[in-house]
Amino acid sequence: MEILDKLSDHLAANSVETIRVSALHALAYCPRLFYLEEVEELYTQDAAVFAGRRLHAELEKQEDEEWEELFLESEELGLRGRLDALRTRDGQTIPYEHKRGRAHRDENKQPQAWESDKLQILAYACLLESALGITIKEGRIRYHADNVLIHVPLDDNGRSAVRAAIKQANSLKESTHRPPVTDNERLCARCSLAPVCLPEEARLVHDREWQPIRLFPEDDERQIIHVLEPGTSVGRTGEQIKITRRNQPVETVPARTVGQLVLHSFSQISTQALHFCVEQGIGVHFISGGGRYLGSFDKRNGSIQRRIRQYSALVSPNTCLELARKLVICRGQGQRKFLMRGSRGKNNMPENLSKAISQMQLLLKQVPQAKSLESLLGFEGNLAALYFGALPCLIAPEIPVEMRFNGRNRRPPKDRFNALISFGYALLLKDVMNSILTVGLEPALGFYHQPRSQAAPLALDLIEIFRVPLVDMTVLASVNRNQWDVREDFEIRGVQVWLSETGRRKFVELYERRKQETWKHPATGYSLTYRRLFELEVRLLEKEWSGEGGLFGQLIVR
Repeated sequence: MEILDKLSDHLAANSVETIRVSALHALAYCPRLFYLEEVEELYTQDAAVFAGRRLHAELEKQEDEEWEELFLESEELGLRGRLDALRTRDGQTIPYEHKRGRAHRDENKQPQAWESDKLQILAYACLLESALGITIKEGRIRYHADNVLIHVPLDDNGRSAVRAAIKQANSLKESTHRPPVTDNERLCARCSLAPVCLPEEARLVHDREWQPIRLFPEDDERQIIHVLEPGTSVGRTGEQIKITRRNQPVETVPARTVGQLVLHSFSQISTQALHFCVEQGIGVHFISGGGRYLGSFDKRNGSIQRRIRQYSALVSPNTCLELARKLVICRGQGQRKFLMRGSRGKNNMPENLSKAISQMQLLLKQVPQAKSLESLLGFEGNLAALYFGALPCLIAPEIPVEMRFNGRNRRPPKDRFNALISFGYALLLKDVMNSILTVGLEPALGFYHQPRSQAAPLALDLIEIFRVPLVDMTVLASVNRNQWDVREDFEIRGVQVWLSETGRRKFVELYERRKQETWKHPATGYSLTYRRLFELEVRLLEKEWSGEGGLFGQLIVR
């Protein structure tokens, strides 16, 4: 009880900001990992994290001698942490750490503590000395995978190592520069933040002969729920999303299986469900009954340093111009290659199609010499006019006249083909926004498009990369396969043409199925589903102003 009383008095006296012991563990493992977690406030919960939690829960049930939830903090050290266990052996107070994995083996195959684990237990020992005013001689680490107990002595060198790590941690927290990728590739393969850090992609930028390992997850298997029926309400019940449609049974979906909620038309969501979606990392997006993207719920927490770097980079006209050139080339090349793909197998290529392909090639050669965003807009407009002017040549001759395409029009669309494209672009804009918010960038600050009343400029920038492969190709394929009912799938209101509820449901199914297909990234050489490529491209964009650029804007249709 005397020790507990001392701890209570000690905690009451501390109120300054301190470094977490687990953060020192991350620092010893990799300074870049520490920075991503502690400065940029990025965390992931992979299978290893959950397995570690299960281990500690089991130990709490088994060990009667341990103090549970032992929290320590020292203003003197500038350190705080939650200790796994504390025991008294032969009159000595000893801190314990439990690790799920195996111990390190030295050259003689003798078990040793990993350096990051060693620093962690030494930090806890120093915390105990500060809190209790006693001398701690050692800490112990139990590696459960091979049932090994490692004794780690606390001496003057150990205390100095802890203080040096705290000093380094505080220095990094004040820095606006993310540390470089570690030279030890094996650390990256075991790191839960590899999908955020993108270490292999950073190495590829500096060595184009590098053969990267795909550490970025191939797919996000969580489902995207589209609520299409007007009057539907979305709520929460326990750990589930509850969907109540008119005259239909209530549907419940486990939150862990949901990646996005897309609310169409006049559906609604409760505040409880909205808060729950934020907690679970579920994107919430709104699309009008006419198929126009309305907005997304911005659930970002932290990420201030990331946005500061974005601001610093995108206030530079030269940086914006360079990125915009890449964007215009990416979209223009994709459009041209799509037209070329559509012309394959045609014995007599229409003159309009052949001419458009040739003129687009000439225009694309001039884009790298563009001196301003205004001139780029001119190139982009000319490329788009040639592309949409030739697109009707790719429609099969037997397709009904109602489904034909005679030029791009929007707001509102005036024919069925444009209604399909417009709705597809709205869904695409939603997905791009979801990835921007997931990564933690500022959607209002783009590099090419100017601020508008509706969509955010950065989303309008990034959507250009995906228009052709995800929407244009999907629409044209569905039209040529005669998958649309010209009466049931569309609503005609004067000169305006909209998708009906049946049509929207059909399009959502086609679009989501397309996103599940894989595409081999031209720059990295590995394959991902389209739905994962959204986030990867946003992260590659961020690398453009983080000293690791060179891979952004290369997703071009082959």
